[in-house]
Amino acid sequence: MQVARLFKTSFPHVVVLATVCAVSASVPAQNQSNQASEAKNQACPNDESGLKLPAGFCVTVFADGIGHARHMAVAPNGVLYVNTWSGTYYGNDTPPAGGFLIALQDKNGAGKADVIRRFGETVQSGGAGGTGIGIYKGSIYAEINDRIVRYPLAAESVVPSGPAITVVSELPLGGDHPMHPFIIDAGGSMYVDVATATNSCQLKNRTFKSPGADPCTELETRGGIWRYDANIANQTFSPADRFATGIRNAEGIAIDSAGQLFVTQHGRDELHTNWPDVYRSDEEATLPAEELLLLKPGGDYGWPECYYDSFKKKLVLAPEYGGDGGNKIGPCATKFAPVAVFPAHWAPNAMAHYDKQQFPARYRNGVFIAFHGSWNRAPYAQGGYNVVFQPLTGNHASGPCEIFADGFAGAVKSPGEAAHRPSGLAVAPDGSLYVSDDVRGRIYRIVYRGGAYTGAANITPCPSLTAPAGKIVEAAAEPPEGIHPDASAAANLPVPVPEGATREMVALGNRIFHGQVAGAACAGCHGASGRGTPVGPNLTGKEWLWSDGSYAGIKKTIADGVSEPKQYRSPMPPMGGTQLTPDQTSAVAAYVWSLSHRASRDRN
Repeated sequence: MQVARLFKTSFPHVVVLATVCAVSASVPAQNQSNQASEAKNQACPNDESGLKLPAGFCVTVFADGIGHARHMAVAPNGVLYVNTWSGTYYGNDTPPAGGFLIALQDKNGAGKADVIRRFGETVQSGGAGGTGIGIYKGSIYAEINDRIVRYPLAAESVVPSGPAITVVSELPLGGDHPMHPFIIDAGGSMYVDVATATNSCQLKNRTFKSPGADPCTELETRGGIWRYDANIANQTFSPADRFATGIRNAEGIAIDSAGQLFVTQHGRDELHTNWPDVYRSDEEATLPAEELLLLKPGGDYGWPECYYDSFKKKLVLAPEYGGDGGNKIGPCATKFAPVAVFPAHWAPNAMAHYDKQQFPARYRNGVFIAFHGSWNRAPYAQGGYNVVFQPLTGNHASGPCEIFADGFAGAVKSPGEAAHRPSGLAVAPDGSLYVSDDVRGRIYRIVYRGGAYTGAANITPCPSLTAPAGKIVEAAAEPPEGIHPDASAAANLPVPVPEGATREMVALGNRIFHGQVAGAACAGCHGASGRGTPVGPNLTGKEWLWSDGSYAGIKKTIADGVSEPKQYRSPMPPMGGTQLTPDQTSAVAAYVWSLSHRASRDRN
């Protein structure tokens, strides 16, 4: 796909003046830059991560290419255990050979794993990996498909030798959030996230103006935290074991030194998309907030009736249940409010409480949160793709959050283009912090070297929760001449146009696809280039899941929507949830058809 690129205009007199100034200042500035670079390299050897951290902190790439790395746990002897995932969320790609569970060990003390061993279920044994993992009483606990299993570890062993023992089975699968993160406390209570199957419990999930089910029967078996005993085998999932409710997706779970349990909440999506009469298009990007919750037995945290409005600074009634965009409160007045909130759609995928001595004092007794990164802010700039620190005192936030580590995504923060996405966190016995990436399977190890930390002046505050969405953005395109040897000739070829459409329709479809017309957010699911994301399929190839790839077939799929995806977790509502006119629907279909045929032409 070719999209417009903005180029800076060069003015000769400005260039001359800038050149004169640069000559007079370049030598000392360059020396300062080189000195700073050399000092960093000396303080942080082997740092090829590209991450930005507060002064005094260093990072190494502990491991790379291990699969879609999700949550992690560190044993008392320092061995890091990682659960990796596969399946529809990752386009059904081929995972690395061997088990989905991985043991990583640094025997040389160089900050990199020199022992990498796989174990557990494989593709051949019917496994697909998972997210949750933990360590308790010398055993590795891990989520695999609909179960949480236990692998006893023999003394001095890095990986188990015996079969897995089932702890809990028949956990709900399918829907929008099929993962089961968990945590085990000192007494053996295992708290399991059983997230929702839908976005907001609509009668038709993610569909334009579909009302919420009342009552939301999904809450009987989803949307909360369940509690089991990690010491007991062969337990079976039951609605009776629910510990707390009204939580859409609590992927981040942490226990503080006082035994208090905190979870993060992924806020719901598509307020404007499904309710454009109530919400402006920019509110799709700024509402609702992500949340940090203090978990209480029997607590109700509001989903699906409520969401947290950062502008109103309270839980408000959702539109599916009669909400009017933030004024009505209704039953939300009785729900448990969050103890801290974060920018919308950043996607908190993991959390770790820090109680070690290696990091400076300000980082003790707070939580680090890994934000996987947004998709639902489209067509505005995406956010997240970082690790933040949230200070806590007792059961409440003691200040605003700060961005602790950034730069994971690389040049473009979007689900389809990000180089890496933070997905898991773990604190090691020596106080170092591990961060996992589920795009390319990278594990980062962050340590504090000391000597450069300057306290509050050293931090980068999180963005304001009430900051505007900004301008509608469009991903930078490749140069018009392309990047391959025959690109000049290819660039001069006409844009493919399906029979029955026009070049002008394809151009309009491009603008609709990228959110510049009609408030559509196609690029949020399919990527700015149309090459697909974990949310939506690739549109540039020749494989079609719901039509024959013809112009008419694509148009029908867009108009009808996809209520039951074959390879993706979330449905696509008719017209992507946006009220397109028939002409706009035809234009988007023409653009999608053009994408696939343009890619084919370029390959030829």
